[in-house]
Amino acid sequence: MTTTRNNAPSVPAGLPGERQMRTWAAEFCKEFDAPVQPGISPGGALPPNAVTNAGHFLPGGQDFVQMIEEVLRETGTPGRSPFVVPEAEESFQPVEKTQPESVPEPVYSPVVVSSQEAEKGVSGAKTVAQTAPLASTALIGGIPVDRIRADFPILQERLSSGRQLIWFDNGATTQRPRQVIDRLSYYYEHENSNIHRAAHELAARSTDAYEGARATVAKFLGAPGKDNIVFVRGTTEGINLVARSYVRPRLKPGDEIILSLLEHHANIVPWQMIAAETGAKIRVIPVDKDGQLLLSEYGKLFNSRTKFVSVTHVSNVLGTITPVAELVRIAHGFGVRILIDGAQSVAHLPVDVTALDPDFYVFSGHKIFAPTGIGALYGKQDALEEAEPYQGGGNMIADVTFERTVYQPAPGKFEAGTGSIADAVGLGAALEYLLRIGMPAIAAYEHELTQYGMNRLATVPGLCLIGTAKEKSGVLSFVLDGHDVSSVGRYLSDHGIAVRAGHHCAQPILRHYGLEGSVRPSLALYNTPEEIDVLTDLLKHLAG
Repeated sequence: MTTTRNNAPSVPAGLPGERQMRTWAAEFCKEFDAPVQPGISPGGALPPNAVTNAGHFLPGGQDFVQMIEEVLRETGTPGRSPFVVPEAEESFQPVEKTQPESVPEPVYSPVVVSSQEAEKGVSGAKTVAQTAPLASTALIGGIPVDRIRADFPILQERLSSGRQLIWFDNGATTQRPRQVIDRLSYYYEHENSNIHRAAHELAARSTDAYEGARATVAKFLGAPGKDNIVFVRGTTEGINLVARSYVRPRLKPGDEIILSLLEHHANIVPWQMIAAETGAKIRVIPVDKDGQLLLSEYGKLFNSRTKFVSVTHVSNVLGTITPVAELVRIAHGFGVRILIDGAQSVAHLPVDVTALDPDFYVFSGHKIFAPTGIGALYGKQDALEEAEPYQGGGNMIADVTFERTVYQPAPGKFEAGTGSIADAVGLGAALEYLLRIGMPAIAAYEHELTQYGMNRLATVPGLCLIGTAKEKSGVLSFVLDGHDVSSVGRYLSDHGIAVRAGHHCAQPILRHYGLEGSVRPSLALYNTPEEIDVLTDLLKHLAG
């Protein structure tokens, strides 16, 4: 028995007409050569448990489905419609813990080449009133981006304006794939319990899931083992943990901490707080006009009083990718430990902490397609052993009397109380999802997309891009002459595009450029050149 979804409304005004839809249906049938099976995406390119066909059921989607069916009947095409799936159990089935499948080398057909292409874009859009879903021919490691987009239910969302959501606010938070949503549901339906110590089965299931997620984080970061990974609420808590537990006990009046001008407030304020408490000082690595760190000046900041360095991997305002390996090498050359803030890097670049060699590395789950309220801190084993417990409570103790307390070894001594167990499991699912696609392929695609975005935005009259470093991740901050950043943000929102407008919790770097804010589109693996075309056309319309 087969079933189809029949609850999609008719095509609303503004969507393509019947003739165009029939043309698309015929083209779709010609190109589609692998039926969608329950629990697996077309061609098996994405992780198991994907519900990849859901994205086609937008308003008007059932009309498109019916035309697909008609084309199949009229042309005698063998097989069945990719939108008809056998009835199957839809609940999440946990994936057996195995090594990730091998991923092909990145195969991406660059969409940005000539200035003529940058001028006209790839979508050929003639109007800024974008209401129809945007199809894309882009690939990530041979996988169509549209196939990946179908894993993210919210990307099919229609806003109150009737327009399709375009999510360019990934620097603030990313969206979640179906695999993560289903994994959370499965946890609450089948595994929910507090972890460790209990004798019952659900506690064992929950503990296995939680510790399995820790092992996945270690694998994703290239860490030696799961005991190097501490679960925290996010990047901010991870930085505060290191500042309070490791650095502050070692500070004396006159000691120094090195930061950079690129830092988010979360990598400034915690250090200012412990500096004020101890009489220590903050020193700052400067940047050049393109937003790149001046390594020659960095080396000059070290002296006998330097006790710690904390620097971002990727600027959340400029997208500058800092030379982490060199920053670490120089710090270690002076016998100084270093923390790297990976909040803006882990979703976009391959990270290998063993190769990069930082003493600490921290990131947030919600910026890597995982739930909010969870993140991870990597620490070298000796550094974690030397650090004091961050908070006191249950779980982090080995033995307690009124005379003394014996703490668990790391990472347990840093995880007091009941943590975000389900969210940690969701983080593990998000990282497994990315491992199956391949971070090198994602980085290659986003690099091309970033270059395309910069070229397209440069064609908007009066638009000034902020941050043009050669090594740059997918952040496209800009200001538009004659328009304050808030009004640009509202205008784009009215047309279905989500961007961040403001100081992005990084006022020092913006003020370095004489600005109090910027408009910040920020990219992720599910964004497309066609979406950038829509953004560019809207900004040209606004600029007049």
